[in-house]
Amino acid sequence: MSNKTLYLKFAFRTFLAKKIQYLRNLEYRFKGYDVHPSVIFERHLHLDRLYPRGIHVKENCLIASGTTILSHDHCKRVNNQPLLVDTYIGKNCFIAVGAIILPGVKIGNEVIVGAGSVVTRDVPDNCIVAGNPARIIREKIRMNDSAELMNWSQEKGWF
Repeated sequence: MSNKTLYLKFAFRTFLAKKIQYLRNLEYRFKGYDVHPSVIFERHLHLDRLYPRGIHVKENCLIASGTTILSHDHCKRVNNQPLLVDTYIGKNCFIAVGAIILPGVKIGNEVIVGAGSVVTRDVPDNCIVAGNPARIIREKIRMNDSAELMNWSQEKGWF
């Protein structure tokens, strides 16, 4: 294929992906989730359906497939009903594939949550967390409006 053909194919796929993402975002907002229109949701997410208003996602976040975000806890009960709590994800965050965000957690701005991580506690701004339970593995990171890590270097092994 020529470069022009590849460019046109990529441009068409990008156009189509933006339309699908717009509809997906609209669907989540219609269901009651508090998400900014710039948030990118991949497929096969597990967002809490019992208390959708309890999930808050700010601008320019990317939520990868297989992620679970909860906003209720069946083990803790109030008047024999599940405890409903708000779960927050800040601006310019990337939540990697298969991460689990437990109810009531507040994730700061410009945070990366590693693949398969289980976030059990609040996460401060500008860091990378990973593991089960998730722990800070790097601090003072910078993310752009596309939820891309800006201050990484290949010499340090941060690919």
